[in-house]
Amino acid sequence: MSRLLLKGEIYTMDRTLPRAQAVAIEGNRILAVGSNEEVRAQTRGGGWERLDLKGKAVVPGFIDCHIHFLDFALGLKRLDFKEVDSLEGVLELVRERARKSGPGEWITGFGWDHHLWQVGLPRKEDLDRVAPENPVALTRKDGHSMWVNSLALERAGIDGGTPDPPGGEIERDAEGPTGILKERALELVEEILPKSSPQTRQEALREAISKAQQFGLTGIHDCEGSEALADFQTLLAQGELGVRVYMMIPQENLEKAITLGLKTGFGNDFLRLGDLKLFADGSLGSQTAHMLESFYGQPDNYGIPVLSRDELRAIVGRASEAEIACAVHAIGDAANRKALDIFAQLPTRGLRHRIEHAQLLQPEDIPRFKRWGIIASMQPIHATSDMAMADRYWGERARYSYAWRSLLDSGARLAFGSDCPVESLDPLMGIHAAVTRQRASGEPEGGWYPQERLTIAEAVHAYSLGAAHASGEERAKGSIAPGKLADLVVLSRDIFEIPPEEILDTEVLYTIFDGHVVYERRG
Repeated sequence: MSRLLLKGEIYTMDRTLPRAQAVAIEGNRILAVGSNEEVRAQTRGGGWERLDLKGKAVVPGFIDCHIHFLDFALGLKRLDFKEVDSLEGVLELVRERARKSGPGEWITGFGWDHHLWQVGLPRKEDLDRVAPENPVALTRKDGHSMWVNSLALERAGIDGGTPDPPGGEIERDAEGPTGILKERALELVEEILPKSSPQTRQEALREAISKAQQFGLTGIHDCEGSEALADFQTLLAQGELGVRVYMMIPQENLEKAITLGLKTGFGNDFLRLGDLKLFADGSLGSQTAHMLESFYGQPDNYGIPVLSRDELRAIVGRASEAEIACAVHAIGDAANRKALDIFAQLPTRGLRHRIEHAQLLQPEDIPRFKRWGIIASMQPIHATSDMAMADRYWGERARYSYAWRSLLDSGARLAFGSDCPVESLDPLMGIHAAVTRQRASGEPEGGWYPQERLTIAEAVHAYSLGAAHASGEERAKGSIAPGKLADLVVLSRDIFEIPPEEILDTEVLYTIFDGHVVYERRG
């Protein structure tokens, strides 16, 4: 297929030609970029399918650098609490599901946020009331806490004498477990949950890929395990993998990957092995982020170091020797400093290590990203979603949370994502957050710590060429330039010209993936 896009406002993200009017696509590659006349001159003859852009904005296909895509896909079928702002609202949804479920059948859900309820953390007894005959496991929106009922605790063999697993916590009171599990304690329940069949998973992925294309996503960096990798391979073999996948390696699979001789970058343009995913700490929402100073109002709580300094150093060193880059989840300032300290001690080996989230930093640690070539893989929408919690639990330290401008000005490279299903899949929501540091409502006026805002071009770069650099693929994708893969997005409005608060009114008109129109907005 040969396709000619004319009369557009094309933002290439390519330094040699930042703006253009037209793009020619031949097969799955970009043939030419330039003015309407220049591109027409290079595409004389028949066989070209023409698309008149009518002045619409075009950007490179968006790449989400941190996503749990299979979890998102399967979550389309489970209870979703992200829009529920009360404890009773959550319990009513569980009650309804219990009515439709057989005795003993698991009820699972995702997305509850007790900070919206004003009643503190929930308890197992709340779920016992509405689902006494069903084991219930509901994961908090950050994925770092789980709320379970008594039957789920019983199924998992958790009682008052069960020790906390390394890197995890079973919350207790005088009567025993309360029903809240944190960090690696979640695994005690996760390992006994019923498994979805490959057919179920793959059907869910097909639906999720379609949704991703509607938002202009042409690439993802997936933070999951072997099941997801196997499913992506199946879809690729069937010609149905409609996004490019950079697949991270979970910690438990490191030795297997080394034994097989796998290295970061192995694969093709559709499916490629990425970084080793490691956890240095927990999250802000669960108050398990590892802190240099305690959470405000919790003088004895410094969070949970999921991996100790020695453990993290040993694993990162082992992976690096095998030419596997590392992506370290770090939320708190202590976790970020620990990760930076360890990366600083490693031989570079040409690997592009990264810190996932990098949410809270001390000012003296910001220049260290550039110094050691560490990519800051961040999720802008976390800032606007979490700002009230950050102010509450971090106080004045929040000045250097989600510090995109400070990092970029120091010379660090940014790569943006969503952390979906924690937050929305929509990259335009992330771009809006990065540029305004405001919620959709316009709060707070002027933006939360507005000195950390980015320009539109910087935010789009982090979702495109910055993301491609993070996976070592900047020569193949991430910008609109001759020879690169033909992944492009046509937008309903020019986000570079409209007021930033209007970005959320913008829609994707076309998503072009591998040279094919895979999504076209109707109506």
